[in-house]
Amino acid sequence: MVPGMGRGVNPRQMKQAMKRMGISQEEMQGVEEVVIRTADKEYVIKDAAVTCVTMQGQKTYQVVGDAEVRSRQVAKVESPGIPDEDVQLVMSQTGVSKEKAVQALKECDGQPAEAILKIMSG
Repeated sequence: MVPGMGRGVNPRQMKQAMKRMGISQEEMQGVEEVVIRTADKEYVIKDAAVTCVTMQGQKTYQVVGDAEVRSRQVAKVESPGIPDEDVQLVMSQTGVSKEKAVQALKECDGQPAEAILKIMSG
């Protein structure tokens, strides 16, 4: 708590005190929705009020609104014998789905470079 900033705080004084402490805040305009994804759920906040607070170079986002909680159906592609790093590499270099990356790696005996060339030339 900032000394002298008890009840009945003057907004101008509060803004000056925040500026002295190196804190700035900015209301984000035009926010349509905020989505927070966890492993099994998705929190969708439509018409959210979002404020970005910067303090000591670190940004914090404050989101205000009602969230709709949805279940996530995460499809897992089984790729026995193919390292996930190779699948991620092929996906990042070609922009294909995980399924297509796994298929290309299987067809190229697990060789990422060959799989990337196969996808890019096909």
